[in-house]
Amino acid sequence: MDFETVILKKEGHIATITMNRPEMMNALNIQMLQEMVAAIDEIARNDDVRVVVLTGAGRVFCSGADISEGGKASGLSGTPVEMHHNVRNSYQKVALGLQRLDKPTIAMVNGAAVGAGCDFAFACDMRVGSEKARFRNGFVRVGLIPGGGGTWLYTRLMGLGRGLEFLFTGDFLEAEEAERIGVLNKIVPAEDLERETMELAQKIANNPPLAVQMSKMMAYKALDSDLEAALEQAAACQALALSSEDHREGVNAFIEKREAQFKGR
Repeated sequence: MDFETVILKKEGHIATITMNRPEMMNALNIQMLQEMVAAIDEIARNDDVRVVVLTGAGRVFCSGADISEGGKASGLSGTPVEMHHNVRNSYQKVALGLQRLDKPTIAMVNGAAVGAGCDFAFACDMRVGSEKARFRNGFVRVGLIPGGGGTWLYTRLMGLGRGLEFLFTGDFLEAEEAERIGVLNKIVPAEDLERETMELAQKIANNPPLAVQMSKMMAYKALDSDLEAALEQAAACQALALSSEDHREGVNAFIEKREAQFKGR
């Protein structure tokens, strides 16, 4: 698929999705949302991709929905049935697609992440930001709720009290505080943001993909299960991991004192 509002780039085992409407502060319109869904689907089918980075072009990560034309541009107008369909098949497909990818995802937050843009950043597994990064649930200020998973994501990342405060007030969460409470994995200078993010992505991509993917799956399933169920799943996954070529390669590389070459098998 040819993209106009999104840049999809693959280098080695790392794929980067860039929201690319900088003149509109990467505001989300229907075209961009559809292209993001397509990009995520393409990455999901590519076994050579091991890590995904999501970012925005220019000085903003994503300012949320494009509210020009009374919301028509972003699918937020029409009958209730039409709007329900639009939200389910655009915003929610992006958030769910990111969260369900078996490959680790990193939001590279170069500026403000507002509304649905905040939801998409939170839907990623990790977030690296510059000192200019800031997050806001802008929905409540205009009489809306987070349509891209925010009510599920905020409390899981921040804890119940802080997550609800973020949900109810619409206040900005600035970079320093975001790092302190674990929303940002780390803050780096703006000029080092891409390098630091890609170093983290490469470190993960260098590890055996099967082990990383199973670890991600188990971590998210554990949010809705008890310890006994988590242990049973860990035993099943460990049996698969012990039988893998990557495990044998890792052991041999350790014994032979060389870098392991993992193939995801």
